Amino acid sequence: MHPDLTERILLHLESVDKVDTLDLATQFNVDHQKVVGALKSIQAHGDLVNAETVTHKTLGLTDEGQSVVEKGSHEATVYGLVPAEGIPQAVLMVNGGPNAKVGFSKAMSHGWILVDKSVQPPLIKRKVDQIVDTVREQLVLVASGKSQLSAKDVADFKKRKLLQETTTKSFVLSKGPEFSTTLTKLETDLTVDMLTSGLWEQLKFKSYNFDALGATPTRGHLHPLLKMRSEFRQIFLEMGFSEMPTNNYVESSFWNFDALFQPQQHPARDAHDTFFINHPAQSYKFPHEYLQRVKAIHSKGGYGSLGYGYNWKLDEAQKNLLRTHTTAVSARMLFKLANQPGGFTPAKYFSIDKVFRNETLDATHLAEFHQVEGVIADVGLTLGDLIGTLYEFFRKLGITQLEFKPAYNPYTEPSMEIFCYHPGLRRWIEVGNSGIFRPEMLLPMGLPENVNVIAWGLSLERPTMIMYGINNIRDLVGPKVDLKMVEDGPICRLDYI
Repeated sequence: MHPDLTERILLHLESVDKVDTLDLATQFNVDHQKVVGALKSIQAHGDLVNAETVTHKTLGLTDEGQSVVEKGSHEATVYGLVPAEGIPQAVLMVNGGPNAKVGFSKAMSHGWILVDKSVQPPLIKRKVDQIVDTVREQLVLVASGKSQLSAKDVADFKKRKLLQETTTKSFVLSKGPEFSTTLTKLETDLTVDMLTSGLWEQLKFKSYNFDALGATPTRGHLHPLLKMRSEFRQIFLEMGFSEMPTNNYVESSFWNFDALFQPQQHPARDAHDTFFINHPAQSYKFPHEYLQRVKAIHSKGGYGSLGYGYNWKLDEAQKNLLRTHTTAVSARMLFKLANQPGGFTPAKYFSIDKVFRNETLDATHLAEFHQVEGVIADVGLTLGDLIGTLYEFFRKLGITQLEFKPAYNPYTEPSMEIFCYHPGLRRWIEVGNSGIFRPEMLLPMGLPENVNVIAWGLSLERPTMIMYGINNIRDLVGPKVDLKMVEDGPICRLDYI
């Protein structure tokens, strides 16, 4: 928009009573939309002008109408193709092009040509020696803006798609109650100084547009791990599991190791593998009777087990640490299940949360990661129940080809590593671990002897990296993560059924 177009409009309106914005566009030699834009700016400053909307309908040539102006009407073209001796109709239709049929019909109705059936085949001959191409003449006048067509001609030309009607909206401007030839700058903010001095009463303020969308507010985005976690959680809930509370990152060695029948001299308890807490360094609140039973099973054995035969130390069990697995939470829940009022009832638990290991950082290892764990406690569960449950769980993940390999865990017997076939890598990869909790772990808790507990666990990071095509775990979590990746990450959808 020309910088002083608004002032030019106001100055012009000062000398006239009314003016159409279309006339202003012609006079100022600018596009009509620029004049309308300047009008909107004037209206934003108050009632300087009155604007009445008017509608103009104009006739214009279509592409076909322009072709008639340049080459003549269809009927005149057909007439021009008819020689004095005549021409077969079939040949005339071919020579006349795509509009020959319309031209032939119109030329016949005008009486310009006739069909001579006295010869075989019949010939099309001229009926008059000369014609006047009225259609072309009228369209030429329309193109020059000088035509005064009748309503019948307009309807006929529109039907023949030679003319099209264009509707244009403009504004008739007149002086408003606050008319001025200059624009006063509108204030956008009401300040304390304006209120205290009373200056606000003399100023004009820009009206608020309550329909404007405004600036798009910044918003949070779910991390790919949280998206994958939501999918895993949905699968567990569909299978009837209840979620365990996992909000205690700090555990005592008792719940993290001893309650799981993991000996105190196990390498996992070394500072090279576990983060120990300096303050508070020890825990003191334990179920006393249960603690004594755990001590006995470790040092002397029981329930048909020989135990580990070492001097179990309380101060070792009291050490606080960052939990190395969520199985510590499972131990708490199973102890609570064994000692609930009314006795044991079957249960299915799951958890998905952070665990911590004193690992050397590389492309596939971090000091903290997520563990996905499922636990089922019921009477008479067997290895077959575990395998069947695993097949159903992984089927919901979209994994149908599973294999199991015997393994060793201090707190499960038998134990199995879980492998699945990865079509993309074309090889079997380990996806988790599983087993049946040992009697040395369950019976000291107070669970009945005929109750077995099956469990399995896997990482959350590995399937997330596969799903999102991430090769380095440090690109998924940690200080070097690209936040744009988090913002643009697609929705996670597993093909489970």
